[in-house]
Amino acid sequence: MPLALWALTISAFAVGTTEFVIVGLIPTIAADLGVSLPSAGLLVSLYALGVTIGAPVLTALAGKLPRKTLLLALLTLFIAGNAFAAVAPGYGSLIAARFITGLAHGVFFAIASTIATDLVEREKESSAIATVFLGLTVALVTGVPFGTWIGQTFGWQSTFLGVVVVGLIGLIASAVLVPSTLRRGAPPSLTAQMQVLTSPRLLLVYLITAVGYGGNFIAFTYLAPMLTDVTGLSAGAVSLVILLYGASVAAGNILGGKLADRIGPVPALTLIFAGLAASLAALGVALASPVAAIAVVAVWGGFAFANVPPLQSYTVAIAREVAPGAVDVASGLNIGAFNLGIALGAWAGGLVVDGIGLAATPFIGAVVVLAGIALVRLSGGLARRSPPVAAE
Repeated sequence: MPLALWALTISAFAVGTTEFVIVGLIPTIAADLGVSLPSAGLLVSLYALGVTIGAPVLTALAGKLPRKTLLLALLTLFIAGNAFAAVAPGYGSLIAARFITGLAHGVFFAIASTIATDLVEREKESSAIATVFLGLTVALVTGVPFGTWIGQTFGWQSTFLGVVVVGLIGLIASAVLVPSTLRRGAPPSLTAQMQVLTSPRLLLVYLITAVGYGGNFIAFTYLAPMLTDVTGLSAGAVSLVILLYGASVAAGNILGGKLADRIGPVPALTLIFAGLAASLAALGVALASPVAAIAVVAVWGGFAFANVPPLQSYTVAIAREVAPGAVDVASGLNIGAFNLGIALGAWAGGLVVDGIGLAATPFIGAVVVLAGIALVRLSGGLARRSPPVAAE
């Protein structure tokens, strides 16, 4: 694989770390800034909202820029947002910093994937994209728990400074290693884009993504305070539990893709969402016991992110049928749906914490994920009444 791919992987590691490390730092930030846990949880929602808005808007505004120029501009914006977070004097400025950083996130992964395919032969494109997203997986396994420990030990500002350093390494490596002679793709026509936005089947998949994926974040956003305030674990132990969760996520992500390849996205999503709902309900029951809670978290992580590959492949398969001229647009909108789900899930989790309590978040999340199963079955029914979709 070209060295330029590893420059993208380093940058993806930084982006993935800053997105999810905030979950482990919510109690620390809430205590330091004197805000409630639900208010600190908005740091997750506002970042995800920035991704949701930034992906389509920045892509449209920057569509004519050379890809390397756009990549370096996005990384610069990402670094600036994290630097702003590190020196934020209060809660309001930290919220603004998270939103600014999120603006760069969605477009980064879209452009990094495109650049990755330009760097290799066609038969190696999937491996090239997987190499880029390896950075995100490694971030979940190592960057997030390590960043959580740094924030708990040296202050949450130190975590953001660490991300700035990694981001700068990615920026310099990309500037040096990514070639400037990348081909430009032809932008999709307005008609093709409208086919994406008006297709009932694609809109239903986006709803499935937002509901099924977002339901998990009702609980995941408040994992750290649940484990400290309800289960009684120490802050250091929480970092280790998040490490365990990240390892489970990495395994589940791979297995989810293989399951979708074997039995199709609709059956795979049905099984994965059922396992996720059961895991969330089990977590709600197990919170009183440290051993049981840790065991459930180890299983929960696998189901929590196993739905990502089948949701993306299902989106692409439908888009190839209903909007073949705008498959990238359809795929990018599904990334936005993931982050809209995160934003709404974190916000809804805050309402649950305020109204019922921390221990109720897993049960509410389970109910929302069950609604996702109903939407998946509805989508499968629509597919049977339409021409067949590839890989279903």
